[in-house]
Amino acid sequence: MIAYLQGRPLVNADSVTIITTGGVGYKVFVGGKILGRAHTDNLELFTYTFVREDRLELYGFTSQADLSLFELLLSVSGCGPKMALALADAGSAQIIEAIQQADVTYFTSFPRVGKKLAQKLIIELKNKLGGLKDLDLTPKSETYEETMAGLQVLGFGEPEIREVLKDLDLSQLETAAAIKLALQRLKRQQ
Repeated sequence: MIAYLQGRPLVNADSVTIITTGGVGYKVFVGGKILGRAHTDNLELFTYTFVREDRLELYGFTSQADLSLFELLLSVSGCGPKMALALADAGSAQIIEAIQQADVTYFTSFPRVGKKLAQKLIIELKNKLGGLKDLDLTPKSETYEETMAGLQVLGFGEPEIREVLKDLDLSQLETAAAIKLALQRLKRQQ
């Protein structure tokens, strides 16, 4: 297993770099942040060797912490190495905060990450990284969904809308009244 590479980047292409060291070129999948820095004379990468019956791939990271985060993300079923690499490239602080805050929308902003996988990432990694908020998995009423959609069209973000809607008794309100009441509260917050 190859755990560390240090050498000159030879080729940099879409999420791939080839590191030459000792006369051998290693194809390493890296995130966009590393690709931006890969035009240097020397690049140091901590690597993860991904082995499947039909492929052997290296994934590279500039720090041991980013590599550990990648390995944690890979431990969630449904999260493959390319998806874990894209998530880890966003930065460990942002990922940890999104997990602790149970922020589903953060994860769904990544390509090929749906709501179910985002919830799964939060639930499975919350125990390992610590969770500050619990993920709300209760089904939402039609009024809630319509109010959420209406406020998003008006330019408000989902986290701030959720914060306002949790204090409203939507079972007693129609959608128009809920939107009006939520708008008043959102404007007070600004």
